[in-house]
Amino acid sequence: MKNIKYALATGLMTVLMAQNANAQTQPVMPAPASSTTQDFFKDRKFYLNDDGSNFVKFTFMTQAWLRSADYNPGTTINGVAKNSGTDVGIRRYRVQMYGQLTDKVFAYSQFGENNFNNIADRKMGFFVHDAYGEYAVDKTRLSLGMGLSGWNGLSRYASSSITNIMGIDLPLYQEATNDVTDQFGRKLSIFAKGKLGRLDYRVSMAQPMAIQKSATYNPANNISQASSFSANPPKMQYNTYLQYQFKDQESNMTPYNTGTYLGSKTVFNIGAGAIYQKDAMWRLDNAGNTIDSDMLHLAADIYYDAPIGDKGQAISLYGSVTHFDYGKNYTRNSGPMNPANGSNDPSVLNGGGNAFPMFGTGTVGYVQAGYKFKDNLIGTTTLMPYASVQYANYERLNDPMMYFDAGVNWFLAGQASKFTLSYQNHPVYNTGGDHIKSKGAVVAQYQVFFN
Repeated sequence: MKNIKYALATGLMTVLMAQNANAQTQPVMPAPASSTTQDFFKDRKFYLNDDGSNFVKFTFMTQAWLRSADYNPGTTINGVAKNSGTDVGIRRYRVQMYGQLTDKVFAYSQFGENNFNNIADRKMGFFVHDAYGEYAVDKTRLSLGMGLSGWNGLSRYASSSITNIMGIDLPLYQEATNDVTDQFGRKLSIFAKGKLGRLDYRVSMAQPMAIQKSATYNPANNISQASSFSANPPKMQYNTYLQYQFKDQESNMTPYNTGTYLGSKTVFNIGAGAIYQKDAMWRLDNAGNTIDSDMLHLAADIYYDAPIGDKGQAISLYGSVTHFDYGKNYTRNSGPMNPANGSNDPSVLNGGGNAFPMFGTGTVGYVQAGYKFKDNLIGTTTLMPYASVQYANYERLNDPMMYFDAGVNWFLAGQASKFTLSYQNHPVYNTGGDHIKSKGAVVAQYQVFFN
């Protein structure tokens, strides 16, 4: 028995030694390229199939501001009167996660915060901006989707790609219901979008969010003889924006429109859009009766962005005319990342800080222009000065409302690393609707963007 066991053990050891020797002499074959980490993560995308048509992508972006501003008369910060000040804050922070999950299924989500400064609520600002899915009935002509999204109507910058805006900020007035009946411009909606030849279209039906949950809602003064958003359960809102793209075609993978391509495309578009909601507004008549009214906004715009030289120079131009109908004498103040939270002067229509009547019933004209100098103007960097003006005739105001912003972008590494310096100027009105003075601010922004 011992001899049999010895023979078996000796034979097994001989086989294992032979296999080991053979393995050491055979060349090591590399793993198939399709199975490597590098192949599945390329161009900052995680590929889900071999040809890369299905993928998931992650991005993040921060825009930080340093600002010195003159404040509106009567401004208070936590009850303390202030005429001017310097503040630091996070104007925007975003994380995107999106992907073409199958040939027909696309999903998009975005998280972040806006206007985080020293008087903002701590640990409370991070929220969902977008969360929707869409299905391509026809890859180019028609996709249908549902969820919380920016597939809005009216005009180009009602849904803006903030990472490549030309100025330090957007024409924010185009986000007509921003944070009143939506979530920072995003709406709970069903939508259809696509391209019919050179016509790019989007239409959506949105359910407005309850006005009672907006930050500025006060039931004690929600209704007066000047129109305001109704506190009744809201009816559906309808949005559309159409643009005819004469030159290079723009992507409509997400709802957000590019600010400037820095000369990488030649884009010339003419667009038109609308927002309509029945009984969205209310007010009191002279007898104290409640009058309901519809909300209807109409807009037309033109966009041109193109290279104009052989050394990387480029030009960017945008113009828009919008007619807002929020009802009789409606105005709404807004101040981006407002450094103040109070006012002790009830005669000032604006309120405190940097707020001004950005929105209102009436007609608004807006123009924006910028010029990008040649590449490698300063070492490996370059500059792009710009200017923009919002000019409005609002029914509530006796004098025109004009807000302007002018500055220069310093592209340290394209949009991935960008420094912007700007001067902004806004008007101040009394409650009678008269323009009494203007206030200015110098703003420096640093943007970092991983794409």
